[in-house]
Amino acid sequence: MAKITEDRELRQYRDLMRPPESYEEGFGLKAIIGAMFVGLVMAPGAIYMGLVAGMGLGSAPQWVTVILFLEVAKRSFTTLKKQELFILFAMAGGIMANPFSGFLWNQFLVQSDAAAAMGVADKVPSWVAPGPAVLAQRTFFHRAWLVPVLIVFMNTVVSQISNLVLGYTLFRIASDVEKLPFPMAPVGAMGITALAESSSGRETWRWRTFSIGGAIGLLFGLLYIALPSISGALLNEKIEIFPIPWSDFTQNTENILPAVPVGIVWDIGNLIFGMVLPFYAMVGSFVGVLVTMIANPFMYKYGILHTWQKGMNTQLTTFSNSLDFYLSFGIGVALAVAIVGFYHIFATLRDKSVHADDDRAKTPGRGRFDPPKGRGDWSLWLAIPVYILSCLLYIGLCHYWLVPDFPVIVLFGFAFLYTPIISYATARLEGIAGQVVDIPFIRELTFILWGRGVGIWFAPIPIFNYGGVAVMWRQVELTGTRFTSLWKMEAVRLPTILLCGFLFSEFIWRLAPIPSQAYPFAEKMWELQAMQQCLIISSTLEGGSSPFYEALKGEVVGVGLGFGLVGYSVLALFGLPVLFIYGVIRGFGHMPHSVFPQFAGALLGRYYFSRKFGDRWKQYAIVLAAGYSCGIGLISTLSVGFVFLSKSVFQLPY
Repeated sequence: MAKITEDRELRQYRDLMRPPESYEEGFGLKAIIGAMFVGLVMAPGAIYMGLVAGMGLGSAPQWVTVILFLEVAKRSFTTLKKQELFILFAMAGGIMANPFSGFLWNQFLVQSDAAAAMGVADKVPSWVAPGPAVLAQRTFFHRAWLVPVLIVFMNTVVSQISNLVLGYTLFRIASDVEKLPFPMAPVGAMGITALAESSSGRETWRWRTFSIGGAIGLLFGLLYIALPSISGALLNEKIEIFPIPWSDFTQNTENILPAVPVGIVWDIGNLIFGMVLPFYAMVGSFVGVLVTMIANPFMYKYGILHTWQKGMNTQLTTFSNSLDFYLSFGIGVALAVAIVGFYHIFATLRDKSVHADDDRAKTPGRGRFDPPKGRGDWSLWLAIPVYILSCLLYIGLCHYWLVPDFPVIVLFGFAFLYTPIISYATARLEGIAGQVVDIPFIRELTFILWGRGVGIWFAPIPIFNYGGVAVMWRQVELTGTRFTSLWKMEAVRLPTILLCGFLFSEFIWRLAPIPSQAYPFAEKMWELQAMQQCLIISSTLEGGSSPFYEALKGEVVGVGLGFGLVGYSVLALFGLPVLFIYGVIRGFGHMPHSVFPQFAGALLGRYYFSRKFGDRWKQYAIVLAAGYSCGIGLISTLSVGFVFLSKSVFQLPY
């Protein structure tokens, strides 16, 4: 492979922010109140919007929470420090991760046509979901759900502790010892800086840009989210200007583009986020989609995509193409990405000077392994036994209770060999290029080789990639927040998400069956997702063949592997941006529905706004996207409130 060169785009991201010289506490009473607000107001909205539009609320609840507290602070003649804002922001984001969302999915999966057709439905263990008689009641307040609830509770607590501990350890190694710059970390810290300036009365370009993005989100959200949600709650039929989650043109273009899923997502957020993401990654995604749209008709003509038939919509077209080609091809391409990622790591180990952050390496009187004073660090020797204990709890739960037939040596290998290695590799690649490395289908392949039955696919196996958490710790550092604030925040966040997630999942399930017409995205997409998941699960069924083995084609895996390696080598040989090949891989074989508007946003940002605003445009785009998330989040929350109110009152028959 050719020598790796650093992308100019990544240098721009790296230089957006620098670590401060001092650190302050960010956790306090405001963070506790913020947790209550997000858990009781924003969390149910996120669950609902995920089922309705498939978009959740993204980072909107975080910005809504921070903005609300800023406005209250102004009217109380006080200010919020940047560190307090960051903890509020992180708290809000963490609470949106509903650990009980899997219950809503599991109850559908065991009752789905796909599970019945592939022989999975009657083999799902009761600790995943109870039988049909209990599910028909649409409530989690039943003793049959007690064991699944206990498993989720333990899994949530243990996984979050190990997540923070190993993520912190990787951050210390990659950032403090190896001095890697983490070029994408400033993206999450720029918006907080903008709001902190507003709180202190120093309103600069950041606050103005954030306000513009918020106004765009409010106006578009009125049409895209509020109008169909509120009209559907108050009228017999909802009014929908922009179809949710997308407009499907597959059946209209099937004569000229057979076996090609065609459609578009109307969410203008894709246009804005296309301006934020690296340009050449967007170009690569667009090229990957174009290649797919050209290649699929030829593969259909020559019998490669033989399952597709006229009349299929986006979901069925995507699934049939996956069976015939893209499942195997995607495995090969993902293997190529993993190989490229590891090569990238080894290459930079030989030439650290290219990527070292010199300013961070020149701190006087500080050893290589010494953290900055006042940052709130703790000994790495304490982190190691905590991680070991969490892994042993995982192994005990899986081997002695849930899946005793699965080899315990494999669980130890996942916990103490694979997870640390792949997490370190990802942390280094995040620190260098803002990318993630992973070994594809390692979990699935292991289950196929050593697993029996269906339960192994639902058990909390200790296989993780914690490398991305190192980026979060870098953001904590960039905002000058003392690290102890994060542990205090976690002590409040965990009970909040467990309680609110359970109660609001129960409430939303009682409103209407999931999926149903009340939840358009779930109604459109969940059956496709069930088919894809059951296809993989069927590989471990005892006695009989599985459709998975028919879909897995070794020669196509080899083609995908060769395509990824050759494509990367050619780009590196000619000095083209490495991000381009990652984009091509993202776009190849996937639905183009959101890629087109994202690419349009990338072009608009590159060839209009960059020329108009110069090198600072990337900073403007990041803050603009944060404002948009806030605006559409406010509208989404208002819409969900109308829906909940309408569903919670009794309507008289006259």
